[in-house]
Amino acid sequence: MLTGGCFCGQVRYEVSAPVADSTVCHCVDCRRVAGAAFVPWFTVERAGFRFVRGEPRMLASSAKVVRAFCPACGTHLTYQSADFPDEIDISTCSLDAPERVPPRHHTWTAQKLPWVNLSDGLPQYRGGDSSGG
Repeated sequence: MLTGGCFCGQVRYEVSAPVADSTVCHCVDCRRVAGAAFVPWFTVERAGFRFVRGEPRMLASSAKVVRAFCPACGTHLTYQSADFPDEIDISTCSLDAPERVPPRHHTWTAQKLPWVNLSDGLPQYRGGDSSGG
């Protein structure tokens, strides 16, 4: 079981499903909504995730993507794509113990900021496809 939530504690969640994937995303959208140079995410089956306290605010950040945030402090919590309705991506650093879910690769490195140097040896994918796209 993994647990986590927002900065202020108003929204909490539990993850009972195994981690299917984990990445560090460098896309412009993730950077902008998080106000960060990149955002680590992990993916689980949607059925293995639930909010246990509070109600997040949902934002349709594009035609196919809905992101969840804490309405009080703004912590970015989840990402859901209509292209993958049975999966949910969770912001790794919103976990109580983010060290338990290290990234497996970097995605969207074509949009990476030029002053970010990746030296961790993880695979890098220019687009979002972790199979090498």
